[in-house]
Amino acid sequence: MLPQRIARASALRSASLASRRLPIIQQRTFLPPSLNDRSVVDDKYPEYPKTTEAEDPGMNGGYINPPRVKRQFRDPHGDWWDKQERRNYGEPVHEDHDILGMFSPYEYTWISSGKGLAQIGAFIATFVGVCWVVGRLYPDKPSYPREFEGGLERELGGAGALRARAPGDPEPYQIEEVEEEI
Repeated sequence: MLPQRIARASALRSASLASRRLPIIQQRTFLPPSLNDRSVVDDKYPEYPKTTEAEDPGMNGGYINPPRVKRQFRDPHGDWWDKQERRNYGEPVHEDHDILGMFSPYEYTWISSGKGLAQIGAFIATFVGVCWVVGRLYPDKPSYPREFEGGLERELGGAGALRARAPGDPEPYQIEEVEEEI
């Protein structure tokens, strides 16, 4: 058993040595220095200038932000270049466009929150009131099982079957009476 383990270990060791002997990847590239040289890249793409809040209000790089108006409130029948988004070609979008666009959640404006809460409260009060009236006026139905002559023994399968309640049987669900008889 031990010689087999040693043989396996030596095979693994020789495989790891073989992987170390693979050729080293070339360090140079085939891109010209105009694309690859750091000084050329720094000349083409200089660092972004740092500005203060006074120089750049909103800290958005001098981007002219249009007014914060949700797209659903724009004229739906206007002559828009993009009819679905209600936007013209080249028109700057607000930096919060994901919130103000047409695909953001719809804003319900036709009812105030106070009136909405009053309507929900009226619905709940009406529902509870109807349930209370039905509970008070609906006649109760006695929920006792009916008694049959002979307990319907023959109709329910004969002498060995579980029989229905017969006259003289104790009242169902009356535990006190059953305990007194025992």
